[in-house]
Amino acid sequence: MSLRASTEKSARSKRTQRNLLQQIRLFATDVDGVLTDAGMYYSESGDEWKKFNTRDGMGIKLLQKAGLITAIVTQERTRLVARRAEKLAIPELHQGVMDKLSVIRDMAERHGISLRQIAYIGDDVNDMEALNAVGFSAAPADSLPQVRKIVDYVCGLKGGEGAVRELAEMILLSRSETKTMRKRR
Repeated sequence: MSLRASTEKSARSKRTQRNLLQQIRLFATDVDGVLTDAGMYYSESGDEWKKFNTRDGMGIKLLQKAGLITAIVTQERTRLVARRAEKLAIPELHQGVMDKLSVIRDMAERHGISLRQIAYIGDDVNDMEALNAVGFSAAPADSLPQVRKIVDYVCGLKGGEGAVRELAEMILLSRSETKTMRKRR
């Protein structure tokens, strides 16, 4: 492929990506490996710790401010995740989920939106079915290779290190570009 053809294909791909992102009304994320670094930390007394990135949290807050519904869909069930969701005022918290796609379909139905209007970011094999079904799928840079192969976008950042914020900013930028284009008309 020539450089020009490659550049044209890349420009078309970015337009398609932007068009998909402009339609997003619900943003859903996995936890371990996405909002966290995939590590599970235990103390001698049995306490469990997870490290959340505050910039990812701000990305979620910015999406909410822009009017998007935010959701956590995770197989784990911990009080830590519930506390994080509460702190970020995430209205859709789904823990202990074995079939993530069913939960995502249910959210779409309850909110009167299509799967094409949902963005989902996940990192492991239990996310793949949902990632294949939504309008825009993403994975952190350090997600499993088979996950990276199927998503619309692979973040430049790792899970727990800003991947969620990166995707949030892409969504927000696509919306601001739409507003700018409307003002010009």
